[in-house]
Amino acid sequence: MYKRQVVDNKNRFKIQCNHTATHLLHHALQQVLGDHVEQKGSRVSSESLRFDFSHFSKLDGNDILKVENFVNSRIENSIELEENRNIPLKEALDKGATGLFGEKYGDVVRTIKFGNSYELCGGTHASNTSELWQFKIINQGAIASGIRRVEAITYDSVKNYYNSTIQEYKQIKKYRKSNLGQVQKLGLVDKNGRPLDG
Repeated sequence: MYKRQVVDNKNRFKIQCNHTATHLLHHALQQVLGDHVEQKGSRVSSESLRFDFSHFSKLDGNDILKVENFVNSRIENSIELEENRNIPLKEALDKGATGLFGEKYGDVVRTIKFGNSYELCGGTHASNTSELWQFKIINQGAIASGIRRVEAITYDSVKNYYNSTIQEYKQIKKYRKSNLGQVQKLGLVDKNGRPLDG
C-alpha cells in the first residue's frame, strides 16, 4: 500500500519567500558592511530565516535599518527571478555568481538571480521579490569569533509581528493611562501624561 505525499502549498510558498530573502539579505550585508561578508550558514523555515556571516562587530541600529531598507527596496521593485538550471560552473563564476565557501559543486550548476544578487543555489524561491511583502530583522548575535547571526522574517510573519507589536503598544498605553496618578507621583510624567525630562 502506497502513501500519498501531499505538498502544503501555503507552507512551501512561505519557505520560498524566506529562502529568497536570504539571497537579498546576503547582497544587502555586502553592500552595507563590505565585501568581506561571506555566508557561513543558513536555515530557512516557513516562519523565519537565519543567516550566518563573517563580520567583526555587532550591527548597530543604523546598519540594521540600512540592510532592511536595502532588502525592502528590492521587494518594492518587484524583481523577477532569473533562473538558469544548466550552466557550466566556470561560466557562472566568471559572470559573478557567488557560492558557499568550501562547498563542492559539479561541473554544471544552477544559478538564481534577483537583480544584482546572483548565486549558485539549488533551493526553492519566489518567482518575484514582491511576493515577500516585507522583510524585518528580529534578532542578531554572535555565534563564534568573527561570525554573526541574523534572524529575520517575511510575508505573514511580518504581518503577525506588526500586529503583535501594535497590541503590546495598546496594552502599555492602557496601563499607563490607568496608572497615570501613580506615575505622576514618581515625577516621571506631567499632568497630561507626557514624560518629564530627567
